[in-house]
Amino acid sequence: MPRDVPDIVIGRLPLYLRALKRMEQDGIEITSSHELGRHLGISSAQIRKDLSHFGEFGKQGTGYNISYLREQIARILQVDRGWKVIVVGTGNLGRALAQYRGFQPRGYHITALFDNDPEIVGQRIGDFEVFPPEKIADVVRGEDIKIAMIAVPASEAQGVTDQLVEAGVCAILNYAPINLAVPEHVHVQYIDPVIHLQHMTYYLR
Repeated sequence: MPRDVPDIVIGRLPLYLRALKRMEQDGIEITSSHELGRHLGISSAQIRKDLSHFGEFGKQGTGYNISYLREQIARILQVDRGWKVIVVGTGNLGRALAQYRGFQPRGYHITALFDNDPEIVGQRIGDFEVFPPEKIADVVRGEDIKIAMIAVPASEAQGVTDQLVEAGVCAILNYAPINLAVPEHVHVQYIDPVIHLQHMTYYLR
């Protein structure tokens, strides 16, 4: 797999995958970069350039076989296999994440929940018992977990991150409104709705 692919390109691949799945569900078998771009609001040239980082997936004049391209992008993103995920923090957001049904069909399986509130530890949320933070290392290593979602207050996020990294987690989806300090081999994605709202309100003139 190429190692010099810009991160912005990797960020668009899930959009292509989602669009291809929808087209496949609609019974469409062949598409073009122009048609795919029309669905996504991305230029056909950009799509061709993005895909060219990973090889040739279509033929000029005939386009892309949707099923084949979907399978190849899933392989590139490593979502042609299942991934176990833990959630740290079981407030309103953490509970919603734990019970969200959209993860599993896409290959992400919530495996365990953690919280530092003694009144919550030991309770069940959906199918899961809530464990204390002291159990993070045991669960991560025992289940070979590489991905975690953090839904804790900003003041606790770095400490939780340090625990996760020490245990062996390499990918963190962070919902806390703070930037995290992590080693180079750990990848962090940030989800802060307020940041996106502030981005949008710039245009509301």
